[in-house]
Amino acid sequence: MSQPHSPWRIADFRTLFTAAALSELGTNIGYVAVPLIAVAALDASPGQVGALAALGTVAFLLIGLPAGAWVDRMRRRRVMMVADLVRATLIGSIPVAWWLDALTLPQLYAVVLLNGCATVFFDVGSQSFLPHLVGREALVSANAAMVSLMASANIAGRSAGGFLIQLVAAPVALLCTVVGYLASGLGLARIRADGAPAATGGARRRLRTEIAEGLRHVVRRPELRALACTAALTNFGSQLVNVLLPVVFVRELDLPAGALGLYLALGGLGVLVGARCARPISGRLGFGRTLGLAGLCLAPAGLLIPLIDRGPWLVVAGLGWFLATAKMGVDNVLGVSLRQRLTPDALLGRMNATFRCLLTGASAIGAVAAALIGQFAGVHTAMWVGGVCLALGFLPVFCSPVRTLRVLPEGPTLVVAAGARPEAPAAKG
Repeated sequence: MSQPHSPWRIADFRTLFTAAALSELGTNIGYVAVPLIAVAALDASPGQVGALAALGTVAFLLIGLPAGAWVDRMRRRRVMMVADLVRATLIGSIPVAWWLDALTLPQLYAVVLLNGCATVFFDVGSQSFLPHLVGREALVSANAAMVSLMASANIAGRSAGGFLIQLVAAPVALLCTVVGYLASGLGLARIRADGAPAATGGARRRLRTEIAEGLRHVVRRPELRALACTAALTNFGSQLVNVLLPVVFVRELDLPAGALGLYLALGGLGVLVGARCARPISGRLGFGRTLGLAGLCLAPAGLLIPLIDRGPWLVVAGLGWFLATAKMGVDNVLGVSLRQRLTPDALLGRMNATFRCLLTGASAIGAVAAALIGQFAGVHTAMWVGGVCLALGFLPVFCSPVRTLRVLPEGPTLVVAAGARPEAPAAKG
């Protein structure tokens, strides 16, 4: 029996979930395929692999903040559909160039950078569309479902991506990513609600003024500041580890692509477990206490990841990766729900863009740091820096007012899409 505020009673949410599932599955196959193409087909160095990863995230630094203001002015569903079409076209150019024997590192750099720009709009639009679609009462359940979906896609997509690359060439495996984006765009077209921007009641202000308003909202709320700092440290540390895993697995440990896919999938399993446990545990222990204890108990496991090696140390590092990502799953459900709850509808795009700019900016800096440290001090030194950041990343939230929250605070009024009302329960015979 569905709960009164269950997002599953909303038809448009179910459609969004299905579209997102197809997109995420394809994205995670590409996550494994693109760096392996660089390493195996184009003989990329650790520095070049790091540069490739940085370009995938630097778009949020370049256009993240203005994108939030633009999304607040536009219909969010349409923004997501256009972004899916652009991403499918860009990723599709890689297998085409490979078949023509014309694939180069500069092309990979350009595709990854432009794909990142499209992802900026998709991600900001998606996180701003969800509260409009389900209402604030169902936010925690809806976010738990979406985070669980992303984690499941990590497990299926990354492990499938590794084995697909073993069976066929990595550029061919990227066709699954193209299909996923196209299917996602078609699914979004079926949603009745359009995510129209909130009416401002006045003339459109300058872009700079609107961006500054979103920044002030995040900086002035101690809860949002703490969430941003913790997430930025976690992203920085995890990116240092993720960027160099293909080098560790393929070159240093001489393991097949399937082993890398399974290792990355283990991280997806950790996020899934954390996401599924976040809501029931927070109901028992309290919202803020759950966030604080998850960090205190799970984050230090990040120190096990740099121990990666053949034999039992591979298992030890895998356990550390699983526990660290489980903490990320808890953060993604409860932290995202809190920041959506504290933000008025008219600021959702700019708030989400501010967070995404900070967090993806941290990932971009982490990728650059991975390239530099890996090139000049060694791959394992870079992974130790990443492990320490993962272990300490929970401190800003643990030392903030977030830890004292028993339940989600009352947020500002949100206008829910008229086409996204919960369906009436079916009559029983």
